[in-house]
Amino acid sequence: MKYAIRRRIMRANPLPKGKDSTAATKTTNAVDKRSLLNPEQAAAILDWIRRRPRGGKRLHAFFATLYYCGPRPEEAVAMRVEDVTLPKPELLIHTATPEVGKQWTDTGEIHEQRDLKGRAEGETRTVPGHPALTRILRQHIEDEQLNPGDLLFQGESGGVLAGSVIRRAWRSARKAVMPPHVFESPTGRRVYDNRNTRLTKWPNDGIPPAQVADWAGNSVAVLLATYARCIEGQLPDLNRRLEAAGDLPERQSTG
Repeated sequence: MKYAIRRRIMRANPLPKGKDSTAATKTTNAVDKRSLLNPEQAAAILDWIRRRPRGGKRLHAFFATLYYCGPRPEEAVAMRVEDVTLPKPELLIHTATPEVGKQWTDTGEIHEQRDLKGRAEGETRTVPGHPALTRILRQHIEDEQLNPGDLLFQGESGGVLAGSVIRRAWRSARKAVMPPHVFESPTGRRVYDNRNTRLTKWPNDGIPPAQVADWAGNSVAVLLATYARCIEGQLPDLNRRLEAAGDLPERQSTG
């Protein structure tokens, strides 16, 4: 309204007095603690996906990578076999392939290759895995007969794994293994909640925020603002440190 008045398109602001504030409603990017998966829930979902008749083992390897290493889904679908170091395992994240729609790409493809979110052009990051993921990825690469330059996670036709397939498989698995009231809750509702669960677990296991932020591809400030409400279990240790740091040396009394 103010802009229109300045440009003399309107003579006056028709809104009632006090209604012309430009302050936006406050929002938060903090993760809802209810969306996080516990180990039993994650194991049940991954096992159901693994036993899925159509493409189950392939999708199981994909979701296991999200759960154990916490990459963004668009980063995981862009990975090549050569980006995985075994037997550590260790993942090299250097490209993202988000699903943006045919109308928004120059090539007419659904996916578009981009640099990592929030990082300089060409920047990479390395993320450690878990021994369980070593077994899963090694078997996946062998079963799919993949070569170093191949996409690590492929669709049925060999191209980029489609987001619709990923979301449909995840939703079906949640519905199959979760009680109805849990399925309707925020718990693991999004594929992205695998990443949120991992980026919460690392700090809760005592890994310094700076290291977690580096693995996650975030700044420390973003990491803490997003996951601070989900970090717990460290208060007793912190209290002991505070008590120890506050002690003053005893002085000998002189008679």
